Amino acid sequence: MTTAAIWLSFAFILGLVVRLAGLPPLVGYLIAGFGLSALGYESNPVLEEIAHAGVLVLLFSVGLKLRLRSLLYPDVMGGAAMHMLIVTPILFVVVGTMYGLQTSSGVLVAAALAFSSTVITAKILESRRELRALHGRVAIGILIMQDLVAVALLAYIAGNTPSPWAFLLIAILVLRPLIHKLLDLSGHGELLVLYGLLLALVLGGASFGYFGVSSELGALLLGVVLSNHKRAVELSDALWSLKEVLLVGFFLQIGLSGHPNLDTFIYIPLLLLLLPVKAILFFFILIMFRLRARSAFLASLSLATYSEFGLIVAQAGMKAGWLNQDWLALLAVTVALSFAIAAPLSRYSHLLYARWERFLVRFESHKAHRDDKPISLDHPDILIIGMGRVGTGAYDYLKERGHTITGLDSDPVKVEQHEREGRKAFYADAEDPGLWDKLMLDGVKAVLLATPDLEAKRYVAKRLRESGFTGLISATAVFPEQIDVLKAAGVDNAYNYFEEVGVGFAGHLQEDLNAELESAG
Repeated sequence: MTTAAIWLSFAFILGLVVRLAGLPPLVGYLIAGFGLSALGYESNPVLEEIAHAGVLVLLFSVGLKLRLRSLLYPDVMGGAAMHMLIVTPILFVVVGTMYGLQTSSGVLVAAALAFSSTVITAKILESRRELRALHGRVAIGILIMQDLVAVALLAYIAGNTPSPWAFLLIAILVLRPLIHKLLDLSGHGELLVLYGLLLALVLGGASFGYFGVSSELGALLLGVVLSNHKRAVELSDALWSLKEVLLVGFFLQIGLSGHPNLDTFIYIPLLLLLLPVKAILFFFILIMFRLRARSAFLASLSLATYSEFGLIVAQAGMKAGWLNQDWLALLAVTVALSFAIAAPLSRYSHLLYARWERFLVRFESHKAHRDDKPISLDHPDILIIGMGRVGTGAYDYLKERGHTITGLDSDPVKVEQHEREGRKAFYADAEDPGLWDKLMLDGVKAVLLATPDLEAKRYVAKRLRESGFTGLISATAVFPEQIDVLKAAGVDNAYNYFEEVGVGFAGHLQEDLNAELESAG
């Protein structure tokens, strides 16, 4: 218990310090792990189980927001394969030659560095609500393909093969209706969270591991099995806080894996300088697969990290005698620093693209990508940007009062659902500068900004005003201080989300009371 108290104290204090410095707390957790390692603390089986659980729950949550067909696109499969085939030899030449590694060790380190971080990328995209945007789907798809390669590499290093009975895991697909039914029966409280953990850790994690298949892959696939369920988003939201806490253990464990000595620190700058090489290569490969410059840039930037899977592969190589402890410690620090670099870059990724847009669009293909369809709004009088729960409620309310409405959303799954339910909705990323250059707003009298991200609403409001739109712009706000920020960007009226819920609830109550009085009279 004393050790756990020290871990928690270090994690909280350094996480808070790093957060105040403008970086994600997870960088502080990594620093806490390195500090504890320097003080002589080591990981233990309990922390390892917590860390592993955090990764499984994260991957399960990612699976809940994915569609399996998104992995079958050429830009995902081809992009992942081409990047690995090109960047691994480059890394081998740089690392193997300059550091004097044997061929087997050099290939192992090169492959470990070729992977990008599933945990960090998924966490960043999820926090920005961009998992289902085009660049988010492409990035996650590439990461999943990389993870499959990592699983195969681990099996090769360990000399293990899946159990002959592994084919029984196909039964999960047969049990899909039962898995869905149990989710319906789980309610909305703690039983829902417990069911999510059961699927991620037991059915997805432990069962796959028992048959010699990656538990990480199992957790991800279990999430995919539930991704089409109407309560998938609710389950993901219910697991969010627990997942965040468990992942603290994961980042602590990375730090506790060891810290490099002063001699190995001289190698770190070169490894970090290879990150832009990975990102630039991703950009041109995705451009080759006809992604717009913006989508390719955002996806490439989110993949400009080294991977926790690389550490797992390196650790397996160390146990097999291919690497020594110093290399594992060196890679741990390099991975941590790549996380610290990725955090601010991802925060300003849209601004960076806006600054370099004129240069980057020169590399675009003249042929359209599958998701770059022209949008005809059909002259609505109200445009709603963000068709989540708030946007959908506003759509239905305004439609009942005779307005013609069109909705835009960057989540193609939501768009398909709205189309099935009879709403006019189109796929579009409101933060794509190219959208506002082509979008015709003839007849639109008002725009409702119902996206969850404050920066997205500010950007859209500015682009609308810059394009000459003079109609009404309204937006939702989560906190009172956001209202002034939105109005400064060109929004006419901003409404606090929680206050409006109370006002709407009171309005319905008043209507019910009036009806009661009329019936009594």
